[in-house]
Amino acid sequence: MTTKNKIFSIAISLSAAFFSAQNNTVRTFNLDLKETSSAVKIQPTMYGIFFEDINFAADGGLYAELIKNRSFEFDEPFTGWKQPNTKTLSPNLDSGFLTIYSDPAKTNRNYARITILNDKNYILENEGFRGIGIHQGEQYDFSFDLENVSGNIAAVNASLVDENGKEISSVSALIKGKGWQKYTAVFKSPQTVEKAKLRITFTGNGIVNMDMISLFPKDTWKGRKGGLRKDLVQKLYDLQPGFLRFPGGCIVEGRTLAERYQWKKTIGNIADREYLINKWSTGFPHRLTPDYGQSFGLGFYEYFLLSEDLGAEPVPILSCGMACQFNTAELVKMQDLDPYVQDALDLIEFANGDSGTKWGRIRAEMGHPKPFNLKFIGVGNEQWGADYIERYKVFEKAIHAKYPDIKIISGSGPSPDGEFFEYGWKELKQLNAQIVDEHYYNSPEWFMKNVGRYDQYDRSGPKVFAGEYAAQSVGVVKPDNKNNWLTALSEAAFMTGLERNADVVYMTSYAPLFAHADGWQWTPDLIWFNNLKSYATPNYYVQKLFSNNKGTDVLKIEHNGKAISGQEKLYATAVKDTKNNEIIIKMVNTDTQAKTVNIKPGTLKTGKKITKILLSAPQLSTENSFDAEPIKPKEEIYETKNGEIFTLIPANSLVVLKVKIK
Repeated sequence: MTTKNKIFSIAISLSAAFFSAQNNTVRTFNLDLKETSSAVKIQPTMYGIFFEDINFAADGGLYAELIKNRSFEFDEPFTGWKQPNTKTLSPNLDSGFLTIYSDPAKTNRNYARITILNDKNYILENEGFRGIGIHQGEQYDFSFDLENVSGNIAAVNASLVDENGKEISSVSALIKGKGWQKYTAVFKSPQTVEKAKLRITFTGNGIVNMDMISLFPKDTWKGRKGGLRKDLVQKLYDLQPGFLRFPGGCIVEGRTLAERYQWKKTIGNIADREYLINKWSTGFPHRLTPDYGQSFGLGFYEYFLLSEDLGAEPVPILSCGMACQFNTAELVKMQDLDPYVQDALDLIEFANGDSGTKWGRIRAEMGHPKPFNLKFIGVGNEQWGADYIERYKVFEKAIHAKYPDIKIISGSGPSPDGEFFEYGWKELKQLNAQIVDEHYYNSPEWFMKNVGRYDQYDRSGPKVFAGEYAAQSVGVVKPDNKNNWLTALSEAAFMTGLERNADVVYMTSYAPLFAHADGWQWTPDLIWFNNLKSYATPNYYVQKLFSNNKGTDVLKIEHNGKAISGQEKLYATAVKDTKNNEIIIKMVNTDTQAKTVNIKPGTLKTGKKITKILLSAPQLSTENSFDAEPIKPKEEIYETKNGEIFTLIPANSLVVLKVKIK
């Protein structure tokens, strides 16, 4: 062996050193960084967002409406409403009573008929979504539709009251005329309350009909009236997502075909959108939530608009005529599949058609003349078996016959392996499917062991959408799962394998996205919120670091000529960002001991300044909370040494290094 080869051999070998502060052994990795022989591009859609209306993610969450069951459309139409001075709903009361009237010809069928016998005693209250959160100094738009039927009712008086019934703020609306009219007022809150209620009283006695009783913060995302909750959208925006997948998730399928998500019912006038019980209202015995509905105030138009706001590609997923196979597994017959296929074609026209088309005109009339430039559409959520493949073929043929440039996302079922997974992949590959959606909820150990999952995937086959994944600290569908540092760290390790295989993996997203602290069904989740505020989990910060630093081209980062994929519990990936002219290296250490790395950039000429971003935690069990976020990125700047990139990677940590290219 020549001297040169000996030096090279030593340079890439592991050597021991001592961590002087604690006298612990620190392993030193000498790594090589170089460009790939054939350019591997990272798709702009590499890291995105999966949204599903689970855990009160839409109504009570992202959709900023504060009144639950605002139009009395729940299966139990009094859900969310109380008459505190009324023990029963009998008409023989001194104060008054409420009854539900229904017009079967309308999509928004129900309205409340309120008979006021004694306006000094009658009260109607709404509890909101586990209370109504109001902030000191903020303003809230109050509105309702009312028909003055009879009597001398002169005003509707509304107040926000705290948990003890003490008035916080009040407004009144004078009633004029006899026909249906819309009334508005603005609350100003002098204090912050997490669990307020809306209280309605009347001036005068008589009968009125009321519907669409609504309360929204004025300070919504982009200031849109009746819009989205600002702090939650901001957290999505900060992820810099490449795509937004919506509306699910299993709610796409529904427990039955009748309860599937039908996008055409979620557009147009918000007051005319047809209510539907949420699939997750009784989805899990451990968290039965019968007051969980879908008003569709956040519908497909709003999803497309949100995608545009985020700079993300919209990725709608549609029913393929199969109800959830974990529930009824109801199938539409093949001869009756045409309406489902037509829904897909019409959706593409809604998104991309000009105002001369039927559905493009509807989009324009809703306020968006410019097309949304839809590029992707998903057929089914996580269906499996021959029934799915049979239906997928019909969708694929029809969509590509009319819209050949649309990329279709198919699915491999709910599991990352097994008989159904293997069958789905075999069939879809033979059909030359474009993108196959894989889902995996599993233990942190599974994620670390499967970092090389895509190393051997066929480079000429379908591309992969890792559409739903999250490490489960206890077990899948276990209510005690935690968003702790162990789960986030294992996901970070796994994501190095996704990024390293960007020629196969085109899209990835954590799931689920949101969870209300008092109204969740599934754990863990990326972002937690209550009525007043939200916090980012460690998992969120892992996603943010990868998404904000995804780069444009994959580089090789190797030890002994092999990818860093778990050797000595170290994982690594490297990219070049041609837009910002820099190299980005992500390294994950899942060991209990720190490690040092020296990276030789080879032919890549780097600048001197190194930006280091560290994400770590005191313990693997550490979590973030509403009170504090002990796990969040920390940044420092230092310089290269002798032309090499070096750093200490603490035990159980994620490190991102950024170096400019000369």
